Amino acid sequence: MPSDTPQPCFVLVRPQMGENIGAAARAMWNFGLDRMRVVAPRDGWPNEKAVAMASGAGRLLDEAQLYDSTRDAIEDCTFVLATTARSRDLTKPVYSPEEAMKVVRERVAKGEKVAVLFGPERAGLENEDIVQANGIITVPVNPEFPSLNLGQCVLLTGYEWRRQTTEIVGETTEMAGAVWANQQEVAALADHYEDRMDEAGFFFPEHKADSMKLNLRNLWSRMPLTRADVQTLHGVLRQIVRWKEKGGR
Repeated sequence: MPSDTPQPCFVLVRPQMGENIGAAARAMWNFGLDRMRVVAPRDGWPNEKAVAMASGAGRLLDEAQLYDSTRDAIEDCTFVLATTARSRDLTKPVYSPEEAMKVVRERVAKGEKVAVLFGPERAGLENEDIVQANGIITVPVNPEFPSLNLGQCVLLTGYEWRRQTTEIVGETTEMAGAVWANQQEVAALADHYEDRMDEAGFFFPEHKADSMKLNLRNLWSRMPLTRADVQTLHGVLRQIVRWKEKGGR
């Protein structure tokens, strides 16, 4: 069973090589992290090469949770960070690993479920993955050789987590009475608005529809939404639709 220690979960999105999954497990356990989620591993699951590479951290693989999609893997989380070394066309807060783990520590200390996404070895996370995150972790690496191995990226992030939780006593900033919306609730809100706006002809011209929808979902994930915020925004849209159906102008 995973430990009772409050911590983020590390989500490996479409990992390709079993050896790298095993190396990620070892890196996590080096720093006391034992909540791994795996999304659509290329070579199937369980993976013998991952087990061999994990060595003493094999129990993380035994307890790892398997998912078909990034959306499914993070639906119970209220805050998600995506690791990427490349510049994207998505406007999001960008953190160094140290800054990111400070934020994660504060949120975990308040009882939130937090996830950190790590992309596949060949090309990293896709925009469709990153758009679901609330922020980005970028490592200040050599711009002429920015690629980090999956295990290295997990190791670096795990180290910063351990440093934050062992050297700093948590000082948290709270918003009184806030219950943060999880990713499933935010995704449902995005679906609601996308469907209604599609019906209203908002996504025009057609060849720009996909990028417009991507940008809209990025907007939702970038906003720190409480459950009350989500309920209010659902209600706003429902009322606008009712008003329109009754002949409102």
